[in-house]
Amino acid sequence: MSRWLTRHGFPAGTRARGPLAVSSEGDLVVPLPDDAVGIAAETLRAAGVGPSDRVVVALNDDGEPGGSLIARAAASVAQASASVGARGRMRLHSALEAVEATTLIITPTGAMDLLARLHLEFLLDPLDLELERILVVGEIPSPNAAAQLAAEFEAEVRELLADPFLGVPIAWKRPSDAVLTVVRDGGLGLAAPDKDVVLEAPLGAGVAELVVFAGDEVRRTGYAVRLAGGEDGVPAPAHTVGEHVLVRGRWISVPKLEAALSKIDGVARWDLRITREGTLDAAALHVRFNRDTLVRNPMWKGRIAQALYALTPVSIEVVVEEEVAESRRPGNVTDVRGHHLGRDRSALGV
Repeated sequence: MSRWLTRHGFPAGTRARGPLAVSSEGDLVVPLPDDAVGIAAETLRAAGVGPSDRVVVALNDDGEPGGSLIARAAASVAQASASVGARGRMRLHSALEAVEATTLIITPTGAMDLLARLHLEFLLDPLDLELERILVVGEIPSPNAAAQLAAEFEAEVRELLADPFLGVPIAWKRPSDAVLTVVRDGGLGLAAPDKDVVLEAPLGAGVAELVVFAGDEVRRTGYAVRLAGGEDGVPAPAHTVGEHVLVRGRWISVPKLEAALSKIDGVARWDLRITREGTLDAAALHVRFNRDTLVRNPMWKGRIAQALYALTPVSIEVVVEEEVAESRRPGNVTDVRGHHLGRDRSALGV
C-alpha cells in the first residue's frame, strides 16, 4: 500500500542516511537516490545538452533545485560545466563570457531579469553571448517568456521540471509541447488534490496535482495543473497548491509563517501578497496590529522582519497597515500572479 506524503507532512529526516537534500527552510530532509546525478544527466541530455556544450548553472544551492548537483550532471554530458550560483546579472554575464558558455541553466525569471538588465542597464547585446540553449527550471514561467528568450538570445529554450523534494531534474519540454517528457517511466504522475488517488487516462477536466513516485511513497509536489480533459501525459505545472507557496524558486511554508507570527504580541491579521509585476517575484507581508501604539513602533516591525529572515531566504517586505484590527483572524495568502490555488487541497479536485 502506498504512503502519500506532502512537504508539510513529510517525516523528520533525523534518521535519513547518506547524501541528503535539505530544503531552504530546513523542514524537509530527503535522502538522495544513488543515481540522482545520473537522472539529472539523462534529463539534460534529452533536453539537448551535448558533448560540445559548455554549461553555466546559475542556480542556488540553498534548497531546490540544486545548482551544484545539476552542474555535476552537466559535466558528465557536456564538454565543461560550472555552478556559479544566482549571482548579480553583470557578474553572471562575466561568468558566461569567461566560460564561453553555450548553455545557461537558470530560473525563468532569472533569465528574463538578465535579458532586461542587458538591454536597459548594461546596454549590451544578448546575441554577443552566443548562447545556443537556455534551460529554465525552478519556477512557473510567465506567459510568452520562452518565446521572448528564444527571440532575443536566438537560442533554443527548454523547460525542466525538477523534483521539488530532491532538486533533481526529472522531465523536460519544448515551449510548444503540451506535456512533459519524463526521462524515466513511472517517475511522475497526476493525482486528485482532494483524495489519495492517482489519475489514469482518460483524464477528466479539473485541477490535478503532480506527484512523484519513490518506492512505496507517492509524494505530492505542490505543483498543480488545470486539465481541460483528454490530456495524454503530464502537463507542465502552471499553479501550486497546498501549505507551501513558490516564490523566487523557494517553497515558503505558510504554517511555519503562521507559527512565527503567532509568537509576536499584537499581530491581529496578516496577508502574504505575492506579485510578479516586473521580471522577478516580489513578496510583501501586510500586517495589522491590535493596538495603535504598535503601528508606528519600528521595533515591532523589526521583530517581524527578523522572524521572516530566520524563516526563509526569500526577501519579504513588511508592510504595517495604518488601520488597527481588534479581533484576531487567520492569515491569508494573496497570489496576484494567479499561481497558488489555495492551501486547502480538499476544496479542489478533478
